Amino acid sequence: MTDFVKAITSGDLPPGNGTVVEVKGRSIAIFNVGGEFYALDNTCIHRGGPLGEGYVDSNCLTVQCPWHGWEYSLVNGASPVNPLAKVEKFEVRVEGDDVMVAVEG
Repeated sequence: MTDFVKAITSGDLPPGNGTVVEVKGRSIAIFNVGGEFYALDNTCIHRGGPLGEGYVDSNCLTVQCPWHGWEYSLVNGASPVNPLAKVEKFEVRVEGDDVMVAVEG
């Protein structure tokens, strides 16, 4: 069953940044791009780098892994270079000041 779980308070994550939270035992990277929130699995498929600590490109809506530069779309989790290389994308909604992430379990 998929539940929406509070991950962060919107004011805790400034625009243009990412953070890492644990939701239902999952490490999830959350990003704020101009007040729009996105959530991806925090683990880069290349070598396990922490995507939540990566560089966010607000223009392209991508995040770059801080370890080796692999990029992923914040919209769908796919690499812009190789769409078959992708990380899990989580549905996000904002309720008041709460950023909620849909996670199974």
